[in-house]
Amino acid sequence: MLAERAARALWLPVSLALIAAALWAFDLHTRLPGDAALWVAGGFALAILVSLGIGLWRFRWPAWAEAVARLDRTLPGRPLATLTDHQAINAGDPASAAIWEAHRARMSAAAARARAVGPKPQLARRDPYALRLVALTAAAVAILFAVPGQQGPLAGMPGAAGAAIGPSWEGWIMPPGYTDRPGLYLNEIERDSFEVPQGSRVVLRFYGAPGALTLEQSLDEGVRADESGQALEFDARRSGRIEIDGPNGRAWDVAVAADALPQITADGAMTRARGGVAEQVFTATDDYGVQSGEAVITLDMAALDRRYGLQVDPEPRDPLRLALPMPMSGARDSVTETLREDLSLHPWANMPVRVVLTATDAAGQTGESPPSTTLLPGRRFFEPSARALIELRRDLLWSRENARRSAMLMRAMLHRSDNAFLFRGAPAMIRGAVAFIETRLDDDSFTPEARDELAQDLWDLALLIEEGELANARERLQRARDRLDEAMERGADPAEIQELMDELREATRDYMEMLAEQMPDAEPEQGDQRDMGGEDEGQTVTQSQIQEMMDRIQELMEEGRMEEAAELMAQLNALLDNLQMQRGEGGESMPGGEAMEGLGDTLGDQQSLADETFEQLQEQFGDEGQDGQQSQPGEGEQDGEGSQPGEIGKDTEQALQELAERQRALRERLRDQQLEDLPGEGTAEGENGLTALEEANRAMERAAEALEQGDMRGALERQAEALDALREGLREFRDAQTADRREQQGSEGEQQTEGQGTGRDPLGRELGSEGQQGEMGSTLPGENPRARARELMDEIRRRLAERERSEDERDYLDRLIEPY
Repeated sequence: MLAERAARALWLPVSLALIAAALWAFDLHTRLPGDAALWVAGGFALAILVSLGIGLWRFRWPAWAEAVARLDRTLPGRPLATLTDHQAINAGDPASAAIWEAHRARMSAAAARARAVGPKPQLARRDPYALRLVALTAAAVAILFAVPGQQGPLAGMPGAAGAAIGPSWEGWIMPPGYTDRPGLYLNEIERDSFEVPQGSRVVLRFYGAPGALTLEQSLDEGVRADESGQALEFDARRSGRIEIDGPNGRAWDVAVAADALPQITADGAMTRARGGVAEQVFTATDDYGVQSGEAVITLDMAALDRRYGLQVDPEPRDPLRLALPMPMSGARDSVTETLREDLSLHPWANMPVRVVLTATDAAGQTGESPPSTTLLPGRRFFEPSARALIELRRDLLWSRENARRSAMLMRAMLHRSDNAFLFRGAPAMIRGAVAFIETRLDDDSFTPEARDELAQDLWDLALLIEEGELANARERLQRARDRLDEAMERGADPAEIQELMDELREATRDYMEMLAEQMPDAEPEQGDQRDMGGEDEGQTVTQSQIQEMMDRIQELMEEGRMEEAAELMAQLNALLDNLQMQRGEGGESMPGGEAMEGLGDTLGDQQSLADETFEQLQEQFGDEGQDGQQSQPGEGEQDGEGSQPGEIGKDTEQALQELAERQRALRERLRDQQLEDLPGEGTAEGENGLTALEEANRAMERAAEALEQGDMRGALERQAEALDALREGLREFRDAQTADRREQQGSEGEQQTEGQGTGRDPLGRELGSEGQQGEMGSTLPGENPRARARELMDEIRRRLAERERSEDERDYLDRLIEPY
């Protein structure tokens, strides 16, 4: 423990000192200008002193009791703590005393097998960037190779000296880094011709007397040379010949492979997702990989309906340019991604536009997609007054010449407008907007900045009117239900039904989150169950079942079965009206509780991801494909052995790529959670939990790779492994948490009176928080305590029923089972 705490206190200052020594050994101070070396040295000295002071301030000498507890945690049953216990009840009973002595003898034997515990400083959790390893590597390199003060004598060696130690010439061809092609050493190339990528750099070094060797080349327009003319460089821009004339001269015919232009295409038209977010699926390819992309959007004036506020000439606006998303890792020779951008606030929202996608490779070459025409997606408004304000906002952004007309129309909106707005403050805000416009027009100060400020205010006001003045999430939920009911009654179009159904889903989720916030002590059951509190008390409905009901309602409406949809909607409304969060038992949180909750959320998200992967497998193969049978004609020749990347459709491939990205994001979240304060640090349970989390991490990585390759069966297997490892890790951490809680309660148990001894078993061990109801805490790590308790009770009852056993033994068994 002393070694552990010393390592934790000193690893940072020692690492900084090693890095500073390595930099000094390589003469960094002689290469810095002016007083920069003193500033760097002072910075290192200050950092070392501060880190050393903080480490020594946090250092605590290990106590004897801590060492005993540390050793005890490594032994099964924690015998050292048991040997310090005293019999709590029935100490005067000879039979009970004999059992207690037998128990102490067994614990003494277990304590005799104790062995010293090795240090585990766990510096990796405190040094996530491996600074200590960098420092050790730098120190080792400095010891092996650095000679302070002797780093620069060989620099600038003259050509004659070079000729004495090497060939008369040397040459290299270095392809561009983005090609991932290896460099070529011309001295070792025996063939007369070879091929290199376009843009490769040719470097030649001549040794000996100047002019003894000459160069002839036709790959570039000119050659760059140093002052001596012995170091030459040029680029391979076109196919040609390189010839070195002189002693040991050589010549090659060089074919330069041209870098192809990147290609990019839009996979379908730009669509509008929930909330008015624009989505554009695209595919970009390049021989060496796409570096970046851009969507250039221009207004399609020819397709625009130039009526009302659009009759005047528009103010000039630059094309809208959106950066296309690119994968953070992996190959970029073929990229299929989805551009997502909320363009609702743009002046061109819901107007016809022309979209051109561009892709740029590492060489700076740009390829374009054919232009496509579409309506620029934006948020839709259903309230007439909100829709009118958005149209007036559009007219103002179109041209400031519409300001007077917009003020007049807003005045018309206020005529006989009592109770016409869902938001009660709307009339006052509209009057303020009218006054703002007229005042600025009168004093000629209606500038573009003032216009943009007014446009933002109109947008915010439209949102308030559209959403209504909702005091809490329940009012928003009721609003969404009313609007959906109204749309069902008047037979709205599918697009509006989809929008309102998405709004209802979001409102339901927000309402459940509100209930959780109002009941901080609530502990939802597995599957996020909620007590609906209906006629059948105790009936629970999960959030996923509510979502299934919503999906079924939407499906019925799309099929035109409005009566059945209305009936199911009434059932859903009844459930939502009675929605109540199921309360759990309170209690003080133990160390690591928040980290355990985070791991539980990760487990739930991983389960959801596995479910979606399985649904993708079902959609591709169908039930017959899953059984390994051949698909029907026209459905693809799949044999059920596992999907291959080239055998799936574009939609499925895109879905798998999205699942792979989510899997990698979930893996990164798990890695961050591994660095948090988890229960059981330094115990066997805690180490087992960390090992299980590492196994889950590796399984998630393999699952993401399988998804990227289109192997859904392999991905499901890896995701199942990750789920098992996560559950194992959670179980180990719970056992460690239970042990810590038992130790905490044990330290406080000496203050309890003998009359409170009903919370202990016959051997004086603590029961769980509900021990009086017969639910014991987990005294056997790794086992389900309730299942284990049932097994023990069944075994006691079985032995109690055996009449051939002695009276004393049966009496003892009867006393064991009597309290329960």
